[in-house]
Amino acid sequence: MVLAMMSACNNNHKTGPVSSHIDSVLFEEGRLKHYMHMVELADSFEQSGHLTKLNANRWRGVAYYHQGQYRMAEVCYKKALECEVKTDQDQLCYNKVARRLSELLLVKGDYEGALRVAIPAIAQMDKTGIGSDIDYAILLNNIGCCQLNLGQDTEAQKSFNSARDHYTKRWQTDVTSRGYQEAVLGTVYTSMAYINTRRYAESIYWIDRTEMLLDKYRQQDDARVEYFDEYQGRIYIMRAVALQGLKQPKEAAKAYQEFLKTDYSKTGAGRINANDYLIAAHRYNDAADNYRNLDNLLNQTGIELSLDNIQLYLLPKFRANLEAGRRDSAYNIAANILGLLDSAIIAQKNSSTAELATIYDTQGKEAEIARHQADLTHQRFVSTGIAMVLIIIFFGIYTLHKRNTARRMAAAHQELEEAHGKLQAAYDKLEETTTAKERYESELRIARDIQQSIVPSEFPQHKQLDLYAYMMPAKEVGGDLYDYLLEDNHLYVCLGDVSGKGVPAALFMGQVTRMFRALAREKCMPQEIATRLNAEFTEQNDNGMFVTMFIAFIDMNTGRMDFCNAGHNPPVLDGKFMEIESNAPIGLWPELDFVGEHIDNIKGCSLLLYSDGLNEAENRRQEQFGDDRLLKILHDNHFEGAQQVIKYLCDAVEKHRDGAEPNDDLTMMALKII
Repeated sequence: MVLAMMSACNNNHKTGPVSSHIDSVLFEEGRLKHYMHMVELADSFEQSGHLTKLNANRWRGVAYYHQGQYRMAEVCYKKALECEVKTDQDQLCYNKVARRLSELLLVKGDYEGALRVAIPAIAQMDKTGIGSDIDYAILLNNIGCCQLNLGQDTEAQKSFNSARDHYTKRWQTDVTSRGYQEAVLGTVYTSMAYINTRRYAESIYWIDRTEMLLDKYRQQDDARVEYFDEYQGRIYIMRAVALQGLKQPKEAAKAYQEFLKTDYSKTGAGRINANDYLIAAHRYNDAADNYRNLDNLLNQTGIELSLDNIQLYLLPKFRANLEAGRRDSAYNIAANILGLLDSAIIAQKNSSTAELATIYDTQGKEAEIARHQADLTHQRFVSTGIAMVLIIIFFGIYTLHKRNTARRMAAAHQELEEAHGKLQAAYDKLEETTTAKERYESELRIARDIQQSIVPSEFPQHKQLDLYAYMMPAKEVGGDLYDYLLEDNHLYVCLGDVSGKGVPAALFMGQVTRMFRALAREKCMPQEIATRLNAEFTEQNDNGMFVTMFIAFIDMNTGRMDFCNAGHNPPVLDGKFMEIESNAPIGLWPELDFVGEHIDNIKGCSLLLYSDGLNEAENRRQEQFGDDRLLKILHDNHFEGAQQVIKYLCDAVEKHRDGAEPNDDLTMMALKII
């Protein structure tokens, strides 16, 4: 069929319709997973002159990539980028190759190499004007991940924001769901980059954005259903790792429990990815149990145990069993690693020879191959030495463990006698400690009274406005806030949630409230207020605190509401969640320009603002109040005014808790323009 198609076309159009048809044929081979046949076809089409060298190497790279032969894929992609770009079609192909290669280098940790590919590709697209939004988005996202891993935080944030803008343009103009699918993958990489660099607070924002994009993708008619469960599982496990890193083990465990509800968690890949959380949470026994599936996973996927894969899979398995105290299992894994090293080194040499043959086309390049072969052999020798050192360390630890056990038993008796003496001293200090505790509690009560005085306790008596708000900290003091300013039928309102709890959050809350009032009196629009607040609080923010916030300006004469949402929960307008732009929280990254939105007329509509202490309120079984329950209450009941709405919701939350202690600050504001 392909030969007939080619013979029917004039040779003067080899780079036009014929090339397009050939790409379709090769794509179909990939869809059917006939990867070796894809390579054979690419070779044939290149020899016949119907496929450029650049495009042929691109398709070879795709085939090797999907077979898990990433080093060969990298070689083919690099050869493609060495080709001259002559036509617009070549430029489009160049863009795709640069995307794939920079991603490969990023995943293997070669950040400088990835930047050397991605940055010139962006410059080339800017110069020629040829490149889609998705080309820009993926390359910028890869650049951001590299910059973050290299410690260039500010530059990384700019790259991520630019990538986000291009992703947005893609799905706004694309009639298919592909833009959302690619955006989900991009934000997964971004989230993982922040997690890997231990910037857990920032990673939460990108994890939330990933979940939002997945929801949008799920709503598309042509979305691929098989992606939903897997990526939802990845989101839960990333959230669990990030929350564990933020020292919120209870919330991390909840995210992990949600992960376990997905089908992805029951797959081999899901169990292995779960170990990122389990090891971070020091749940080594669970991690060791998960690694029991590793051998089956490697057999199913056909992954060869090369030196790189031994380091990636077997060494973490060894560590999990060692930390879990399973010495016999750790010994067996160590012995297995030793047995695999010899065959892995031989396989690596053969693979390296094949790679070099691909690079140099094997003709007249024997000397060059030998030189590179020597370099590769040296690198593998170093890797083998490292592995041997790890095994020796294991046996050393095992021997020392036995000796230390006897020493610890001898020391235990001495510690017991010392503990008795300390206990007597503790009793002597009990009275003093009790007095200090009472003084501390008294100071907290004073701090709470001061904080309560910051937020309004009286609400406007205005014929066009019905407004009421409520705030209850989970501890003596908290980080939630609300405020309003009414002047000349112009109403400013805000509601926010500061990261963390206790006195630091309360101090931050007081500063935010003070600045909001000052900027509202200057008649700033909501997005300008958010931008200026962010500029103020990103300076010297050593504690990494931030605030999610909803800010609105309402003209009560016309009913128009201008608003800006800074990473906060979507308000409920007339019983439905508002569809809003998801800006970043305030205080995380400098030099952000927040996006504002508006609704032409909200007269007669009920508006509810709230913190996540409402929908995430938990009972004794750690079941949340939930969004559905909130909407049902607002839908099923008729309320006489804003105060009745707030009081009804307070009672509903208290009933749901069923005696459980509040797990978060609770703040709500209800209003209606009459």
